[in-house]
Amino acid sequence: MAKKKKATTKTTRKAPGRQSKSATASKRAVKVKKPAKKVPAKKATKSAGTRHVSPEVAIRRLDREIVDLLNRRTQATLKLLQENPVPREALFDPHADDELWQKLEALNKGPLPASALRAVFREVLSAAKQQIKRQRVAYLGPQYSFTHFAALERFGSHADLVAVNTIAAVFEEVNRGHTEYGIVPIENSTDGRIVDTLDMFQRLPLKICGELQISVHHNLLSRSLRSEISEIYSKPQALSQCRDWLARNMPQAELIEVTSTSTAAQIARDKPGAGAVASRQAAVQYDLEIVADNIEDNPNNITRFAVIGDSETKATGHDRTSILLQITHAPGSLSDALAAFKTNKVNLTWIESFPLRGAEAGYLFFLDFEGHRQDAKIKKTLAALEKKAVALRLLGSYPRSEPIDG
Repeated sequence: MAKKKKATTKTTRKAPGRQSKSATASKRAVKVKKPAKKVPAKKATKSAGTRHVSPEVAIRRLDREIVDLLNRRTQATLKLLQENPVPREALFDPHADDELWQKLEALNKGPLPASALRAVFREVLSAAKQQIKRQRVAYLGPQYSFTHFAALERFGSHADLVAVNTIAAVFEEVNRGHTEYGIVPIENSTDGRIVDTLDMFQRLPLKICGELQISVHHNLLSRSLRSEISEIYSKPQALSQCRDWLARNMPQAELIEVTSTSTAAQIARDKPGAGAVASRQAAVQYDLEIVADNIEDNPNNITRFAVIGDSETKATGHDRTSILLQITHAPGSLSDALAAFKTNKVNLTWIESFPLRGAEAGYLFFLDFEGHRQDAKIKKTLAALEKKAVALRLLGSYPRSEPIDG
């Protein structure tokens, strides 16, 4: 019995030990279940932010995104053109194009220049329009002249641009239906009127349906050193716009007139000792050095180009109207006619006179003024002019453009 008690006592004494061991195990089990320590959030973020991506990889990614977005932009443009009830108006809408350039310039934060951004979007528009209908445009060539640049600015390189040798030929191409539009210079801020252009409006029944103003910068180009240049070639207007600079800085050089600045650049490329007054684009195309840049006498040298054709453009609130006016050849007749502009508060911006063709005495006047023929005050002005006129011909109402760098 004593042994049994002793055994019982031992069992009783061991029980608390087993409970203590169980409790310890339980505590250990709880510790095991604790989640593993994580890297603090701040350290993880810093580590992810410092992960290096090479410029090559970044450029490949951006290129994929840009190509995708440009194609989506082209598709959206195509859809917009196709849904327009008057496709011809949609294909030639200079006001819409100019509004887009203004919006892009406002959005652009750099470092891409506004001219480069405009060039990208211009080609997107040009490519989309040509999928709807191929546009043929005649311009005063050859390539890389300022008129060629104006044609590219308005229609893009995807249009079918046709270079011709004279302003008269541009008018003839449009008049015969060989091209839908033509681009010709009409006015320069230094030299004034372009006589050949205004003369052709007397000869052929074409309209002005748009304009483009380009800041023209002339450069002296050559493969020879400046001291070795003995002849300088360019078209008469370009030489005239740089006459003071050339007289001061190149007195030893003979000035020789040719048909275009591009022709001048070709001569400078092929003839030792020859220079050309031409554009930067001509320097690149004909592999010439820019001996002196921006040599025009007037830093605000702007050429206005007219888009000729038979399109009508709607009023935009920022328009110009051009007319040809013949009045009686008598004292005071011009003053009486022009009173219509003051009476109706219309801003007359340009007037040129030409002797009438043939035996008839008198003059024909080319007039530009602000406003659209659909505007109420322009209607009143035109009606008043008709009462005083022997003949009046409306050349067109079209959106005014702002100068852009050439």
